[in-house]
Amino acid sequence: MSILLVTGIEGARSCAEVLAKQLGIAVEVAEGRRDALACLRKAEFQAVVIDETLAECDPTAADRICEAASLAIPLQVNFAVCGSARLIREIRSALHRREHEQAVARRAAAAAVEVELKSTIAGLLLQSELVLSGSEIPAPVADRLRVVADLAGSLRRQLTVPHAVGAVGAARTGE
Repeated sequence: MSILLVTGIEGARSCAEVLAKQLGIAVEVAEGRRDALACLRKAEFQAVVIDETLAECDPTAADRICEAASLAIPLQVNFAVCGSARLIREIRSALHRREHEQAVARRAAAAAVEVELKSTIAGLLLQSELVLSGSEIPAPVADRLRVVADLAGSLRRQLTVPHAVGAVGAARTGE
């Protein structure tokens, strides 16, 4: 992945080189709306940094660039007053925020799936036990239901183990 700078200012290429060196990420420069949209059609970017003067002069173009940016983080920066050090801080901060938001979203999705699976497994176990408690069940059916109940119980145990390991891993990393 890389970063796209959308600016027509002089020295944008040298700024891109400094950013690439400091961030360790490839940086491309687009000199205007058309160039930016062409770059966005060709590749995915982590961030799209749009010169604030371009955004103010042509807000529709800035909106189109942001829409075409897909999952890239859009940033508007005034290149005329912003030095490369500040630009590096802004990009790093945005990338860090994105990583944090993605980690939170992954944990929330995993927790939701876990709750749904546990609920389904509990239902399987309960229904199996209810059917097995009846006296009119043929032996082959009862055997199959016991296998289903055993499988559901095994799955339930497996779901509780990763949760405990994940909590230990989170404690180690300080999450």
